[in-house]
Amino acid sequence: MVTAGIDMGAKNIKIVILDGRDILCRKVEAADIDRKATAKRMFQEALDESGVKREDVSNIVATGSSKKAADFADKDSTIVSCNAAAIAAFYPTVKTIIDVGAEESLAIKSDKDGKVINSAVNEKCAAGSGAFVEAMARAMQVALEEFSELSLKSDKTIPMNAQCAIFAESEVVSLVHEETARMDICRSVHDAMAARIIAMVRRIGIEKDVAVIGGTAQNKGLLESLQREIGEDIDLIVPEAPTFTGALGAALIAQR
Repeated sequence: MVTAGIDMGAKNIKIVILDGRDILCRKVEAADIDRKATAKRMFQEALDESGVKREDVSNIVATGSSKKAADFADKDSTIVSCNAAAIAAFYPTVKTIIDVGAEESLAIKSDKDGKVINSAVNEKCAAGSGAFVEAMARAMQVALEEFSELSLKSDKTIPMNAQCAIFAESEVVSLVHEETARMDICRSVHDAMAARIIAMVRRIGIEKDVAVIGGTAQNKGLLESLQREIGEDIDLIVPEAPTFTGALGAALIAQR
């Protein structure tokens, strides 16, 4: 059965075309103002790349913050359910999921069948999201990749305000002016962000194994900070192509 999942995220649109458990195509693109048109074009391109005709797709499920914009989908589902479905299918030992998205972070507890038991979200401030790291990198005038690499070189952390992105950015600028080592600032940003995220995860209860998904899961500096915060006795699993977890889960739900 060929199905499709579309994750209409805050920053990017992700599409997965699935045939059973075989991934035929993964596609991601920045979301622009006309999300409907972008999603339709991307879906057609994904079909073309997969060698699949529209009539051969049994079901399309949309998810994400603007899922209703994918009005050609057959139905929609929450990003929490989609994340849980994808992880259960490919990483059945995982019971706790950390999703660090562009504008919010999620903590999800689920069972081996992908049933969501509990969840929590941090959406009041960008401090627990990918946007937080991006803002701090801009304040330091370094690329995101360099920001992550610098963080890995530091063995020192500086207390930082992770409750408000605006205050944190002001702190970063002050530290730069004080000629604080850039690698220490980068690590401190990741440590502050990790503390906020893991505190949210602890509210629902941490149970092994733990997976980290979302585009920010590719940030090795943040992953190291998350590992320190959660404890060395818990291994953090990063799935292949963590950006596409929601879209993959949507395609799996479309098979039901």
